[in-house]
Amino acid sequence: MNKKFFFLPLVLLIIVTTPQAFAEYEDTIVVLETDSGRLIIEFFPQFAPNHVENFVTLSEDGFYTGTIFHRIIEGFMIQGGDPKSADASASMSEWGTGDPGYSIDAEFNNIEHKRGIVSMARSADPNSAGSQFFIVHKDSNFLDGQYTVFGRILTDESFETLDRIATMDTAPNDQPMDAWKAIIKNVQVIDRSELSNLPEYTTPVITDEGNALIAPTTSQPNSFPEYGLSFTSPAGWIVQTPPPAGNNPDIVVVGSKTSTSAPAVSFAIARDDITIEEAINGLRQQVTPMIETGALSIVSETGTQIKGNNAYLLKAIGHFENREGIEMNIGFSTLLIKVDDMFYTVQYTNNLESHDRQSNYFDDIVNSIEFSNIDFAKVPVGDETDFDNPDLRIDPDGSGGYAGTLDGDDATEIEEGGGCLIATAAFGSEMAPQVQFLREIRDNTVMNTQSGTAFMTGFNQFYYSFSPAVADYERENPVFKEAVKVTLTPMLTSLTLLNYVQVDTEEEMLGYGIGIILLNIGMYFVAPAAAIIAIRNKLRQQ
Repeated sequence: MNKKFFFLPLVLLIIVTTPQAFAEYEDTIVVLETDSGRLIIEFFPQFAPNHVENFVTLSEDGFYTGTIFHRIIEGFMIQGGDPKSADASASMSEWGTGDPGYSIDAEFNNIEHKRGIVSMARSADPNSAGSQFFIVHKDSNFLDGQYTVFGRILTDESFETLDRIATMDTAPNDQPMDAWKAIIKNVQVIDRSELSNLPEYTTPVITDEGNALIAPTTSQPNSFPEYGLSFTSPAGWIVQTPPPAGNNPDIVVVGSKTSTSAPAVSFAIARDDITIEEAINGLRQQVTPMIETGALSIVSETGTQIKGNNAYLLKAIGHFENREGIEMNIGFSTLLIKVDDMFYTVQYTNNLESHDRQSNYFDDIVNSIEFSNIDFAKVPVGDETDFDNPDLRIDPDGSGGYAGTLDGDDATEIEEGGGCLIATAAFGSEMAPQVQFLREIRDNTVMNTQSGTAFMTGFNQFYYSFSPAVADYERENPVFKEAVKVTLTPMLTSLTLLNYVQVDTEEEMLGYGIGIILLNIGMYFVAPAAAIIAIRNKLRQQ
């Protein structure tokens, strides 16, 4: 059996439970009690489900009780959650180094680090978060996209408490002088309905739009050329692209939640050169254990066609339990479509009682799907993972996702050597946000055009012919690494110009791209040459 499709059953379970997991913590509130007042926190499970579950679980287990907000910087943030700050045998110099004994993968999202936001602390490794968290005192947008936002504080009381803690006297190392005022004395995990006068939930401000994400009032066309896919989403449904972590789907379309329904349609895209029959057989083999344990009941299996492409439709009922042990019956329809060597898994999930009644939304989305030229899709090719392919360096399971030139700051790559010289130079420095910013420009601007994708494909082959060797030398020679950082700064700055232009056509992409290339030639070659000539002429005159 082709290794690639061991991925499908995991997607099956994860996508089925994703909207239900969102709903499970949607009304969860955590109250942190200190001598300076209470901090009342709500969560964003739709943006960072694993971080929300981790924080709530630690809170329920009493992990945070007795810990101290050990790092306080007025006008920036207050940081807590270190178990060593609650350990009388630990030295104060160790505060900030503790963890729960494990780490969780980053779920970077585009929520802005506004005042009151709760975000996860970490080390230089993006996937090193554990228990430590921070609450933003004043807007700190330079953190956006670099730390996982998973909640925010509510109520005037919470903001007054934040201000009291943030303005405490601190030592030169930012530890509070009166630590007893910053101790979390008690932690409660409650339902939103248990507190009165809480504001209604509103979607947080996100970076790429600058205002709250609002469900559209009309159906909306959605195009994802990086996946060779476009479709129309229903009115009132929100389209999101989860962070590329683990087995997250590539695209999620979420409908309005009610007490009896939580509709969602998810897309997972993979590329493999096997038949649809082989993929179906692999899927059947992998879901058999779930059927045998009673977690899954198959309703029907049907062969069909979507836009002239072979497809397979599986309808089933999932039987799950929430945190309180209450059984949740979830209906889902999973559609596997093969387009040349691309596989599209489109899955509709909903509470069982509303599944069939609202299935017309799923039908409308499927009927609106259009497939485009797969030659320009982001999804990697190959049965087995090609570890020599730089575009797969941050995707060792081969499950999908285009890595590109600037994604080389993955922790594994940094440790093992080779990789991207730009990311290696920026890793752990003030340039790291710029590199992240450029990734977004690449994915959202350059890769959305055929000429941009074609250029990146050719550029990667050239770039990775020398980049790994340079990156290795950067790690061996810190002085050389600093020199590379200084050299790269003008280029990184010039590339950000693409974020301030509207690129709607191939001609515009080529025009702006050539302009920026010429600008860099001027900075790196023409300007130094002119300076050398001027100096030489001056020396001759003397």
